[in-house]
Amino acid sequence: MENRRNIFLIGFMGAGKSTIARELQRAYGMRLIEMDEQIEAQEGMPISELFAVHGEAYFRQLETELLEGLQQETDTVVSCGGGVPMRECNVEAMRKSGRIVYLSARPETVFARVRGTHTRPLLEGNMNVEYIAGLMEARLPKYLAAADLTVQTDGRSAKEICEEILSGC
Repeated sequence: MENRRNIFLIGFMGAGKSTIARELQRAYGMRLIEMDEQIEAQEGMPISELFAVHGEAYFRQLETELLEGLQQETDTVVSCGGGVPMRECNVEAMRKSGRIVYLSARPETVFARVRGTHTRPLLEGNMNVEYIAGLMEARLPKYLAAADLTVQTDGRSAKEICEEILSGC
């Protein structure tokens, strides 16, 4: 990665975006932005509360504004929320300053990684493989259309995944 462009990690919740972003930060000295954490800090409330108080549309607009503000950054890895690539304006904002990497995982892997958590508003009351598979299938065309590179994460180490990302970016 010669010009140290930004790397935007997209994919379904539980695909490994946060883990891989932290590894890229640690191993390669990249700046890390965890979109959900940044929005929570900015708004002073957890994502689940943002959804409840202001609605999903408000949250999605905050994501877009954050991405647009990153266009002057370099050498930054951004762990995007799972719904970020659903909006074309978000994909355009990411393309202006970096490469988009889709981290894929099987629904069973996602379920194993997220079960028992209550920080995923879209899964509350629907924490099962079938629901996850349906939501993943609905989002897949947008993930694939946005991605410059697709990396499969099931059963792989963070180091292996990061090496593949950097060789492809």
